[in-house]
Amino acid sequence: MQHLKESGSPKDKTKQKVTMAQAFKTIIWPRRKLVLLGLLLIVIRSLAGLVLPWQSKVLLDDVVPSKDISMLYNLIGIVIAAITVQAVTSFLLTQILSVQAQYLISELRAQVQKKVLSLPISFFDNTKSGALVSRIMSDVEGVRNLIGTGLVQLVGGSFTAIVSLVILIDLNPWMTLFVFIPLSIFGYIALRAFKYIRPIFRKRGKINAEVKGRLTETLAGVRVIKAFNAEEQENIVFEKGVDKLFQNVKKSLTATALMTSSSTFLIGVATTGIMGIGGYYMILGEMTTGEFLFFTLVLGFMIAPIVQMSNIGSQLTEALAGLDRTEELMNMTAEEDNAARTIELNTLKGDIEFKDVTFSYEEGKDVLHNINFKAPAGSVTALVGSSGSGKSTIAGLSATFLTPQKGKVTIDNQDLSKVRLSSYRQHLGVVLQDEFLFEGSIRQNIMFPRPNATEAELQNAVKAAYVNEFTDRFDDGLETLIGERGVKLSGGQRQRLAIARAILANPKVIILDEATSSLDTESEALIQKSLSELIKDRTTIVIAHRLSTIRKADQILVIEAGHVVERGTHDELIALGARYYDLYTYQAKI
Repeated sequence: MQHLKESGSPKDKTKQKVTMAQAFKTIIWPRRKLVLLGLLLIVIRSLAGLVLPWQSKVLLDDVVPSKDISMLYNLIGIVIAAITVQAVTSFLLTQILSVQAQYLISELRAQVQKKVLSLPISFFDNTKSGALVSRIMSDVEGVRNLIGTGLVQLVGGSFTAIVSLVILIDLNPWMTLFVFIPLSIFGYIALRAFKYIRPIFRKRGKINAEVKGRLTETLAGVRVIKAFNAEEQENIVFEKGVDKLFQNVKKSLTATALMTSSSTFLIGVATTGIMGIGGYYMILGEMTTGEFLFFTLVLGFMIAPIVQMSNIGSQLTEALAGLDRTEELMNMTAEEDNAARTIELNTLKGDIEFKDVTFSYEEGKDVLHNINFKAPAGSVTALVGSSGSGKSTIAGLSATFLTPQKGKVTIDNQDLSKVRLSSYRQHLGVVLQDEFLFEGSIRQNIMFPRPNATEAELQNAVKAAYVNEFTDRFDDGLETLIGERGVKLSGGQRQRLAIARAILANPKVIILDEATSSLDTESEALIQKSLSELIKDRTTIVIAHRLSTIRKADQILVIEAGHVVERGTHDELIALGARYYDLYTYQAKI
């Protein structure tokens, strides 16, 4: 989807509203051939609809008084033909415009999802996944009204109303004028209401996203909720959210009801006046019964689309409000769009170096202070320290999930902040503390980084990570379904599966964040064997609370409060008898 707003800073863009003209330019104009064909069909259908009231006048004024049976047959034939044309054009309109509208929705969803995945990790840290699902799936749905039903009703109804107005003026200008006054009042009320409704629809999208976000979290954390007997408080939170949504819907319904009631009253006044004026003209003999019926039926053709404006206006307003929120996402800067990232890494050796790196998640609150260390290609660097000391932040910087505010992280002497992310990450493997597994089979999860890997490569990864140690006991082996987030596997099994996935990816740089944190003693022994295979000839950064797992590391950095307070091999740090010694001997006693 092309951006609907072409000027202003990114911050300004998110506050601007998408106008109908902008929507026309980017949504409708690229599909102008289909839309023009649709409009032609609308015109034909509208003209065919006027045949019935016209032939009704002919029936009363010409056919019945003359008692002409052949003329009656011709009239019936004309009406049936007109009805057939209406039916055929309505079917074609659905096929052309409504189907195209649904295709547009699927296209927009794909583009928004692609955009969302291109955004930096910091965006996801501050946005609920359920809210993003709502924005991808729900916000674009209203677009169907721009080239679907809304456009059909608006253009077709407007055309019918104009043609009907011309016919009515020709029949009786005074009666037409009497009708036009209350309709003009209704039009003014409708325009005012639409201006009031649009912010409500925009806010509804936000509330809907919040409610869905919380619901997604609730369902994902159902074990924690039940474990703490917290169902009632979650119910209360959700009830507050849906009530907030209800209050929003109620506001829009009130505005819509005001328009509907206004139209009912004003059209009732107009109809009553037509009965009186029409009756007066018929008594004087200045209007025939057929002309009065023709006037009344054509009047219905003019009034109907005007009355529908409340529905059409709501549809178009909802569509534009959805586009407003969609454009907020589409105008965000993707990770790869950073103009500074121009370096392409065609080959990678794997030398990582931190040079005076300082980082903060919030301005003025540094979590890392002037970090300096080298991780030569093929070496193992272990990070240890208490929780919150900054170990995971260093891992995030190494994986390019974060960018330092001061100093720089380099790979093969190239500043990582200037390297194209895709060219670096294709050489990167990560095993996270809370490893994410996709719903599906064990095979699908291991092959995730390389869907086209051979069976031999898959089996090598399975054996290297000792995944076969438990899959051989499953009836379906590697085809075993693991459930959402791997819920059917133990923590150790999930961790081994994640390591097998990293082995299959065959990266040059490995980040292991608490890779053995979920393992029992037996599993840990198996994992240590598989990790030896995984880290061979690869630059590895390991975060571990279990210090027994990193005794063979080439260097160990002790991190405290964002500073490197000690560095060296296991034996050197034990001999030093300081912080690392305390941590290691404390764990050895447990």
